[in-house]
Amino acid sequence: MSTLIGSLQEVLQESQLSTSESVRGLHSQDESYHAPILPEVVVFPHSTEDVQSILNIAKQENRPVYPYGMGTSLEGHIIPTTDGISIDFSEMNNIIEILADDMLVKVQPGVTRDQLNKELKKHGLFFSVDPGANATVGGMAATNASGTSSVRYGIMRDQVRNLEVVLANGSVIQTGSLAAKSSSGYNLNGLFVGSEGTLACFTELTLKVYGIPEQIVAGRATFPSVDHAVQAVVQILQAGIPVARCELVDEPSIQKANEFSDTNYSIQPTLFLEFHGNEAGLKQDVEFTKEIVKEFGCKEIEFEKDTAARNKLWEARHNLAYAHVHSSPGKKMMVTDVCVPISKLAAAITHARSVVDQSRFEGGIAGHVGDGNYHILVMFDRDDPEEVEAASKLNEEVVEFALSVGGTCTGEHGVGLGKKKYQQKEHGEALQLMKVLKQTFDPDNRMNPNKLIN
Repeated sequence: MSTLIGSLQEVLQESQLSTSESVRGLHSQDESYHAPILPEVVVFPHSTEDVQSILNIAKQENRPVYPYGMGTSLEGHIIPTTDGISIDFSEMNNIIEILADDMLVKVQPGVTRDQLNKELKKHGLFFSVDPGANATVGGMAATNASGTSSVRYGIMRDQVRNLEVVLANGSVIQTGSLAAKSSSGYNLNGLFVGSEGTLACFTELTLKVYGIPEQIVAGRATFPSVDHAVQAVVQILQAGIPVARCELVDEPSIQKANEFSDTNYSIQPTLFLEFHGNEAGLKQDVEFTKEIVKEFGCKEIEFEKDTAARNKLWEARHNLAYAHVHSSPGKKMMVTDVCVPISKLAAAITHARSVVDQSRFEGGIAGHVGDGNYHILVMFDRDDPEEVEAASKLNEEVVEFALSVGGTCTGEHGVGLGKKKYQQKEHGEALQLMKVLKQTFDPDNRMNPNKLIN
């Protein structure tokens, strides 16, 4: 270890390196239920050259590296699995250039979503991917994050125009360009986004941004059952209404939200909706939506144009996970994260509800149902083997159902440690090709080893 630290000290400033137990402890875990493991050392690069130097030293010293953003991941992506170097990108947080005319922005990976949108707002622009947490854009690209607004604007992979990445051998490449489209070469953007730090470290991202809508309307619609709410979502989508956000929250989760966010929402299955556009278009969208939800037994529907009221509504939705955590001190949260075709969504959520009801847990169901992605939030005691086994079984049943109807084991949280065991079943022979690609880019298995596919 002393050789490793000495080599790092030669290329980094004193403040860019830490071996303290407290700092290592912060980098030993994310927000998942997976057990923490301390890295040997934590480094804080400031530039692409710093990252190159770190990876070159890692190669010389035969140490693995674990890229780290904000630690908000939910499947153990940044947890060290063997001794190694945690690379914290929080100090690479410069917004390099805003290309307003091209609707693009160049940033370093440690820029957070809130930081980026605060700066973009000065130009009448915003970045659309909204996973709830104030994650770094590098981490969001690594896991191919999405969130509440993906039903209209797409997922993280849709926003990445170009990446600057440092490979395991220390070389630097660009994966795309500034052009809106290209038929040249393989799509490396698509390969690296979602690679979860197993192929390279991101040092610069060029992202697509959007004009702030002229008007935004948000609302809540309550239903007699989750099934009624899901059927309404399917009809809204099939009608072609350009809904910007479409979130489902079931009764137990509404109860938790009321307690945590000091709201007084009706404790019924609820859709949180949002529409973006101009005044005339939004009026039509809202009226059409009201007609549709009434057909599915909607008991109450209210819309808000006021910014403060809208923010309060979405704050309650975004804080839902923390509401569950707050209500169960001392326990860890497990969040399932499957995504299914829209045509299978109602059956999938009905199945999920039955699995929860048959389990030993109180579980809330919520999700980005506009694109078929839903979650079960379960609190359990990580020190109780029986509860750990029961939570794992619940997760497995939900995943198996999703795969059986043509879905995926993870819609947005990523694979990390938690979903590795499903990769063979989901991808079949294609998994072997993925392993060949991993071997090609990282022959020594140094980049975030034992994650995603190996």
